[in-house]
Amino acid sequence: MKKKIALVVSVILAGVVLGAVLVSAQQPQQPAQQPQPPEPQSQPRPPHPPMDPLGDSMFPPDLIMQHTRDLGLTDEQKAYMRGEIQKTTMRFNELQWQLQDSMEALHATMKANPVNEQLALSQLDKVLDTEREIKRLHFGLAISIKNKLTPEQQEKLHGMMRMRHGPGPDGPERGPGPGPGGPPPNRPEGEPFM
Repeated sequence: MKKKIALVVSVILAGVVLGAVLVSAQQPQQPAQQPQPPEPQSQPRPPHPPMDPLGDSMFPPDLIMQHTRDLGLTDEQKAYMRGEIQKTTMRFNELQWQLQDSMEALHATMKANPVNEQLALSQLDKVLDTEREIKRLHFGLAISIKNKLTPEQQEKLHGMMRMRHGPGPDGPERGPGPGPGGPPPNRPEGEPFM
């Protein structure tokens, strides 16, 4: 029973880390000057993370802020986005502390022998509630930012994202993802998707 609960906690923690990586702002990849042939592999490549099914519908805030001039953002749009990002960042930091406290309490409960099942599950609910609020916060930010962009600005961002990630497995309109037979163009062999 102890091992099962520890496994559940480990899976949840891994999900939080993976969710934070997928939802967090991403740095754009610089395209390579010339494609280089893949180096001989002496060790197996790590599996690629699953493709984000909403990645082609949402825009990373850092991509928008790095291209404010290219997108022709108005002063009102920039001020709104800065305010939303600052508000979200403050709340995210509060939730991170709350999540850490909940995880520590759950961990301490799980160390007991025997484990108080009702207490452990109650603490697990607190962890899951906080994780859900974090995801909802990030999703809400993405929606509010997208709603402030004009259709033309959104189309420019789609083009930037296609150049940034290359075509996905379902064609050029799809978000990031490995193509058949290897990494997308302009991404060195073995480099993780970001």
